[in-house]
Amino acid sequence: MFLKQVKHWLIARANAARWRPIHDWAESRGGQFRLARDGQGFLIDQSKATPGSLRIEWGASQRAYIEGTELRMRCALGLHSDLQMMVLCKQLMEVLERTVFEAYTDTLKTRVDTDTPEEMRWLVMFPKVSSIESKLVRQRFGALGVNKELTTEWLEGELGPLLAQSSQDLLPDGHPFVLMTMRGNVYLRTAMAEPSLAKIQALVRLLEAACREASRINSKLSDRGPWPTTTSVAWHSSSPEENSPRH
Repeated sequence: MFLKQVKHWLIARANAARWRPIHDWAESRGGQFRLARDGQGFLIDQSKATPGSLRIEWGASQRAYIEGTELRMRCALGLHSDLQMMVLCKQLMEVLERTVFEAYTDTLKTRVDTDTPEEMRWLVMFPKVSSIESKLVRQRFGALGVNKELTTEWLEGELGPLLAQSSQDLLPDGHPFVLMTMRGNVYLRTAMAEPSLAKIQALVRLLEAACREASRINSKLSDRGPWPTTTSVAWHSSSPEENSPRH
């Protein structure tokens, strides 16, 4: 037991030193940096961030489609709860579609299990965006949402160009990546073998752009009145969002 505690302390100490630049960057933004309990991951909370309170986690993957470790982020915006949109790397979308199809055609199953993550269920529930302005974004990413027009608009403005740039230097072809709006928040999840300050900063910029565009759409919806939809049924969460972005 004593040796195990010593090993844990040594790992935590070594990682704290290795991640010092990330720690300093987080604090310079008014965030709080904390090591995970096992010392092999970290959490950043920034309650007074703009455009909304931000949580960043790096550690063991919480999704079967991402092996090893991942970076996940959540920005709380208070969007309309039905503003459900998603963009993900095209290869991942194809893999998840096959997985969902197999689940639906399994003779032992009549529906996708309720513990199946939203990013998989949405693939069979929501219409896909077929016309994306940027050729690079169209080639590398897939997009869908409860309303096709709103999802298309989300990818316009500053988000589209940033996605195109990210596909060249940050998110190589086939790299697992999901960006989505649900429960009033914006989430980002991607594979990351080793935390890098430069990559985290770039992904935060991408998330912030997605937040600004989602907020813009949300404000326009408030002015329009009735909620527009191109689907007959939209999945709603029956449980409140957890404190960590484990969606």
